[in-house]
Amino acid sequence: MAISKIGSKALVDCSVASADLEDGSITNAKLANSSITVNGTSVSLGASASLKDISWQSVVTADGSTATSAVAGNGYFIDTTSAAHTINLPSSPSAGDKIAIKDYAGTFATNNLTIGRNGNNIQGVANDSLISTNRASIILVYSDATKGWLYTVESNVADLGSPSFIAATGGTITTTGNYKIHTFTGDGCFVVSSAATGPAPNNVDYLVVAGGGGGAGSDNEVKGGGGGAGGFRMSNSTSMPAPTTSPLASPTGITITASTYPITVGAGGSGAPGTPPANNQVGTNGSNSIFSTITSAGGGYGGSFNNGGANTGGSGGGGGTGASAPLSPGAAGNTPPVSPPQGNPGGTGNTYGSAPSIGLESAGGGGGAGAAGTTAPNPADGSLTPGGDGSYVSPTMAGCNGTPGPVGSTRYFAGGGGGGQAGCSSPGGAGGGGVGGNSSLPTAGGTAGSANTGGGGGGAGAVPISTNQPGSAGGKGIVIIRYKYQ
Repeated sequence: MAISKIGSKALVDCSVASADLEDGSITNAKLANSSITVNGTSVSLGASASLKDISWQSVVTADGSTATSAVAGNGYFIDTTSAAHTINLPSSPSAGDKIAIKDYAGTFATNNLTIGRNGNNIQGVANDSLISTNRASIILVYSDATKGWLYTVESNVADLGSPSFIAATGGTITTTGNYKIHTFTGDGCFVVSSAATGPAPNNVDYLVVAGGGGGAGSDNEVKGGGGGAGGFRMSNSTSMPAPTTSPLASPTGITITASTYPITVGAGGSGAPGTPPANNQVGTNGSNSIFSTITSAGGGYGGSFNNGGANTGGSGGGGGTGASAPLSPGAAGNTPPVSPPQGNPGGTGNTYGSAPSIGLESAGGGGGAGAAGTTAPNPADGSLTPGGDGSYVSPTMAGCNGTPGPVGSTRYFAGGGGGGQAGCSSPGGAGGGGVGGNSSLPTAGGTAGSANTGGGGGGAGAVPISTNQPGSAGGKGIVIIRYKYQ
């Protein structure tokens, strides 16, 4: 006879055997809890179930615009044959939630997969992850708010962190495209708070221009040589436009670390003072500019009469002139020597000797980064002796601040100072070189090299007997640093 109902206190232990029950069993319908939950799925007691840790989804074909929103417990085959892809992790995960990812077509290196953190840390860092290794297989499990998602499987994965770029401060900061530019017009520090990680570039390009040399003074028929430009050194490892980037650019930049890099911006050299006897007076060299392992040498001062020969430097000073004096040679540039060269020699001055050349002599122009200073013809004919042109820099390196150079929006640096002249003013080289003095003007002094170009100072022109003219100062240098920041 079947038992229809048993009171809660009517039985004692082992008092009912299976033979005493109808059909020897109790149906699920008679139980208060008749199922269990496995991996989020309800399974009835007595039933069978497949215990899947990950539920793999159909293949996701990347189209370059649509991101995948991952669901806990799912696995995703990602096909990036045609485009890169982003998969965003759940925004409100629970401890133990898992997400699996597999490179379906073996193309993650060509078209990367970004794993969006969606507000939670990955591996304890607030960065997305970039997967750039072919055939990568990954399982992430959520731990807690501190570490966030952790990788429990990292098969064939070279770098699980997203690319973090260089972060730095110092100088005046501007941006162009994906690049930051730090411009130092005076001494300071380039402070790198974090270096790049992953496939992001970890090097910087530089422009380091030293101070220009001072121009020489004049007295009577003596003309002063133009100052040489400050040394010009730059790199182009990050693909600045070739037509507007100096041929002097090194293809190798500087690899940086998270540290502080002192910056020295060289001052321009002083011009000759112009006190008697000015025909023997010269100025001073410009000062060096320094960034990391790169030192650009100050420009050489321009030469005067007798013992006032021109001096070597980043670019050399131009030679002076004088009555019946031997030719006054320009000084060597690229001193000390580096490759590519940081400058050029100054031009040689002449002497008038006798009629009809009297009063027509010209001092040599200072050397520039892009060309040597002009050498005066001998016998003298009053020809101009401009300073050598500087070298140009793409606007993506230096911006378009300041006076554009002769080639559109490119900017020139390190032009040589013009040599002193008879009856005219000799131009400074493109790139901030000072103008050479004009003997026909009441004051025959030249002009200074432009500030923060490293231009050489102009040499003084001749003036009436017993009147002395000073040379002009060189322009201060500049340091510019460029790197990819996004």
